[in-house]
Amino acid sequence: MSNSSIYTIQPIEFRLDLKDPFLFTAHHIDHFPAGNTQLGPTVPSTPEKPYQMYYGDVVPGFPEHPHTGFETITLVESGFVDHFDSLGNSGRYAQGDVQWLSTGNGVEHCEMFPLVHQDKENPFELFQIWFNSSPEEKKQDADYKMMWREQIPHVLQTDSNGHQADIRVVSGSFLNTDALSRPPHSWAAAKENRVNIYMIRLEPHAELTIPATTATSTRFAYFYNGPLLYIDGQEIPFKHLVELKPDTEIHLKNSDQVASIMWLEGEPIGAPVAMRGPFVLNSTEELNVAFARYRQTHFGPWPWPTPAPVFPREQERFASYQKGVDVEYPERM
Repeated sequence: MSNSSIYTIQPIEFRLDLKDPFLFTAHHIDHFPAGNTQLGPTVPSTPEKPYQMYYGDVVPGFPEHPHTGFETITLVESGFVDHFDSLGNSGRYAQGDVQWLSTGNGVEHCEMFPLVHQDKENPFELFQIWFNSSPEEKKQDADYKMMWREQIPHVLQTDSNGHQADIRVVSGSFLNTDALSRPPHSWAAAKENRVNIYMIRLEPHAELTIPATTATSTRFAYFYNGPLLYIDGQEIPFKHLVELKPDTEIHLKNSDQVASIMWLEGEPIGAPVAMRGPFVLNSTEELNVAFARYRQTHFGPWPWPTPAPVFPREQERFASYQKGVDVEYPERM
């Protein structure tokens, strides 16, 4: 490729295949209809307005399933998610919120997508980043943290022509603005690992420069909303993933409509990766041991009445930790 700051450009349908310390990112977009009394869809999926039930029977989503050895970082752009796990944690989160789950040495959870609106459609968009853990972090207990949209820092930058960029800092820092803390046993928690996750919104014709990071870092930009973006003068079409040179400034220039970009960068862990389904460890032997342990223990008892519970329609956003000992409501913080 002629542009020295761009390594690759790839079209994306659903899955973004990434590099250490990231594993991949799933980009879910569903056109859910109005919800019924059970928080499920009232009409079937159509080619014009498609949606998936995933593994849910009544409510779309992912009923009880296990993970170990990595982290899920779930960013909701629209819609609602109900979370339950085998640690006794639970919560409801929605547009603009981020859930960070360190699966550590094993946890079961479910993620259901309740259709809370009965009088209108329930559009849904969600990113889930699978982010690796170091060998030591894989041995730690699982942990869960909510980052509410009201608390996630934003940096507003105005270019020389008065056009604005909004950088939502999910991890790391942008210029002098630091993100909220990550779970303590996360590769992203240590500042020296430079794990920067930004959700960038560019007004029409806005320009933005992203500072350089280290030469050893991984760096990707995913352009997921808008007709056309320019990265260092190179045209980037809608829904394309760009791998970028890390140790140089990168210049973004938008076209004539609002653009949205997910920005991912960080120092690699550098350990072997052995991945089988929902488990990510460092060797086949470790995977075999983990699956045997899961078959024996299920990573602890499932404390919820069904594999796919959901909260009542009227439930506001909240997070419950330590089996309900600590409960927080973002609108009351």
